[in-house]
Amino acid sequence: MDMSQQAQPAVATPPASGPKERDGRTAQRPLVLRILARPDVGVFLGAVAVYVFFLVAAPPVREASSMANILYQSSTIGIMALPVALLMIGGEFDLSAGVAVVSSALTAAMLSYQLTLNVWAGVIVALVVSLGIGFLNGWLVVRTGLPSFLITLGSFLILQGVNLAVTKLVTGNVATDDISNMDGFDQVKAVFASSFDIGGVQVKITIFWWLFFAAIATWVLLRTRYGNWIFAVGGNKESARAVGVPVNFTKISLFMLVGFGAWFVGMHQLFSFNTVQSGEGVGQELIYISAAVIGGCLLTGGAGSAIGPVFGAFMFGMVQQGIVYAGWNPDWFKAFLGVMLLGAVMINLWVQRTATRR
Repeated sequence: MDMSQQAQPAVATPPASGPKERDGRTAQRPLVLRILARPDVGVFLGAVAVYVFFLVAAPPVREASSMANILYQSSTIGIMALPVALLMIGGEFDLSAGVAVVSSALTAAMLSYQLTLNVWAGVIVALVVSLGIGFLNGWLVVRTGLPSFLITLGSFLILQGVNLAVTKLVTGNVATDDISNMDGFDQVKAVFASSFDIGGVQVKITIFWWLFFAAIATWVLLRTRYGNWIFAVGGNKESARAVGVPVNFTKISLFMLVGFGAWFVGMHQLFSFNTVQSGEGVGQELIYISAAVIGGCLLTGGAGSAIGPVFGAFMFGMVQQGIVYAGWNPDWFKAFLGVMLLGAVMINLWVQRTATRR
């Protein structure tokens, strides 16, 4: 056999140089689309749109004092919207949140005044009562398996009736007595209802508390095991329980967190106005839930953030005060608010769809 016909060792042909192709599953989306996919980006754009609208329609909004008032209105909503949002991420609702604020304020006011105690005593007892209401709501939800909508609807009706009946029984009126002359009032007011002068503008302390609570809630959701539990029980509680998540503890603690928020806002209202009307609070729960939903919290649970409800609350405060500064008839507030919120939802939906479109 001719040597030239002997087989030669195979030589691997190097692959052609050039950029590697990625299929649709491994290709990374552009940074802009990944940012737009966040649930709080849509409400941020909506809040900017509402702000710009009133900046043009209501010139007084451009003043620093007006913005301080807008942020104050937003903070009184936002402080409660944060725990409500966490509860919604955990897959539950609390329809008693609005009247629970009033219940807490009534407890502190009547206990302090009727028993002639230092107001700090009433504040502490009100905290215990508020946490107890939250615990009872959560315990009933996990023990009965009934939807939290039904459980807290019952709590809403009970608290509404108790607020009116007990206040009339104790004070002989529909409002509590003035507690501004009682021991400890000034100290408690400094914590819950004081103001600071910043550049000649009076800024309420609730604005700082609001931002502080938002930072804490964001850290909890993103950096702690408890935050993972919240997302897990909201996504699928049975799967969460199977991997060792304490589902019952998480849900009950979230309801108690709403109770804490109700206590804090109730104390602010009491020490801002020195008295409380027992029939107030009805309908506020819808404002808190709406701020959370507009902020990107899903009604089905398992998704959301703490930053989104901050912008959602800002939108409510902006509209509420913006109508006043624009000189419009305040009777149109609810209708105008509904239009603005629907617009914000549409913007949110558009941003989400744009972000997920290939």
